[in-house]
Amino acid sequence: MAFALNKVMLIGNLGRDCENRFSTDNSFSITTFSLATTRSYKNKEGNWTDETTWHNIVCYNLNDYTKENLKKGKKVYIEGRISMRQYNDKDGNKRTSFEIVAENIILLDPRGSNSSSNSTENSGGGMEERYLDISSNSSDKPEDDLPF
Repeated sequence: MAFALNKVMLIGNLGRDCENRFSTDNSFSITTFSLATTRSYKNKEGNWTDETTWHNIVCYNLNDYTKENLKKGKKVYIEGRISMRQYNDKDGNKRTSFEIVAENIILLDPRGSNSSSNSTENSGGGMEERYLDISSNSSDKPEDDLPF
C-alpha cells in the first residue's frame, strides 16, 4: 500500500466576506472565501519585497458562529487539503481550479478587534473554543524553577 499525504496549513487574511450556499439537494452547506498569504523576502537589490498568494477556500457544514466571523480582513488559520476541480466555462472550454478544502479553522484576531474569541471549527459540526497563550514557553525555564 502506498503512503500519500495531502495537507495544507495556512495563516492569512480573508480577502472578502464568506459566501454561503447549499448543495443542490440541500443536504449540506458550502462556504467559500479567498485567503491572502504574504511572504516577505529580500530581492536582488537587497530590498524587502512582499509576495501575496491568493487561495480559494471551500468549507462544508460550518456552524453559524464561524460563518458570521469570517469577514474581510480577519486573520485566520486554515488546515485542510488541496482539491482539484475540473469544469467547462461558459464558452465550453475545459478549466481546472485548485481549492483548499478546509477541515479546521481557527479565528486568530484578538478579542476586541471587531472579532469574537478565537475558535476552532471542524467543518463536520461541533465547535470548541481555544485560547492560544504563546507568551510563555515552559521549555525556556530551568527544571529547578518548576513548581512540582
